[in-house]
Amino acid sequence: MLTIKGPAIFIAQFISDKAPFNDLRSIAQWAAGLGYKGLQLPTGDPRFIDLQKAAESKDYADEIKGIVNEAGLEITELSTHTQGQLVAVNPIYNELFNAFAPQHLHNDPKARQEWAVQQVKYAAKASQNLGLKASVTFSGALAWPFIYPWPQRPADLVKEAFDELGRRWTPILDVYEECGIDLCYELHPGEDLHDGITYEMFLDRVGQHQRANLLFDPSHYVLQCLDYLDHIDIYHERIKMMHVKDAEFNPTGRQGVYGGYQNWIDRAGRFRSLGDGQVDFKAIFSKMAQYDFPGWAVLEWECALKHPEDGAREGAKFIADHIIHVTDHVFDDFASSGTDTSINKKILGL
Repeated sequence: MLTIKGPAIFIAQFISDKAPFNDLRSIAQWAAGLGYKGLQLPTGDPRFIDLQKAAESKDYADEIKGIVNEAGLEITELSTHTQGQLVAVNPIYNELFNAFAPQHLHNDPKARQEWAVQQVKYAAKASQNLGLKASVTFSGALAWPFIYPWPQRPADLVKEAFDELGRRWTPILDVYEECGIDLCYELHPGEDLHDGITYEMFLDRVGQHQRANLLFDPSHYVLQCLDYLDHIDIYHERIKMMHVKDAEFNPTGRQGVYGGYQNWIDRAGRFRSLGDGQVDFKAIFSKMAQYDFPGWAVLEWECALKHPEDGAREGAKFIADHIIHVTDHVFDDFASSGTDTSINKKILGL
């Protein structure tokens, strides 16, 4: 069995213009001081990594890796969440997602999408140069505005959306195959891939591509009332990454899953710092150990109430306390009668 690696931290929610959150060396030292062993890097801010340069220069990738290693940490994975979002954008969201792309691409959906595709491909080669095994992204969404079937959807609308999604992602996945990197989709509201059913629909469109894998984040499943433990049982062979993030769902007579257009603090479902929500992490870490999860336990901090630095400090210990150091022998070996084929046959009357 494998012991999960960690704790690690996804730094996207901590980046700012203030030290120590404004450059890679400083944030790595900060994370190490809290007890983290790994950093998961977003790829949209050149202060932390120049994605194209990391893809094209092994020397530069080694330099980035060295900065993190100097702090006693490892780079766990790269994230292309925002770029992956732009691989497929329903026109209704064109204005809102302009912010995910460079200024010169705003209001040019075609050029923006081409840029995003190239960015996600760069992440494959950059991951290879960094010696990583997996990378996380979003699928983007063409069908999300039609998630609720009212008004009645035109025949085959969802089918065509997923057919197109498959056409867009298959060449990208092929690059990840060439580089030996698993591309892990975070199943997330706002994405066409937001639960197991939609992931399976996608797999059908990409020929069950071996690189089209999953990041497991239970917080998103709590908010849609999905059984996150059963999800591990079903998809454990495809789960290559993990975000350790807590959430709570407290429906009332006024509000449920849809949230009533409220902000995060007033929603029935909201993200919480580790240990403050409802996720059964003891059961999750047990299942991950049972299925030999090969990756890192990575904190993604999002909380409607707690300060991020408090969440990060508490999260390092929380994850460390939940990682199961797996056993190297069976607990009742002391009572073993050994292996003897002749005795086995005699016991069975053979």
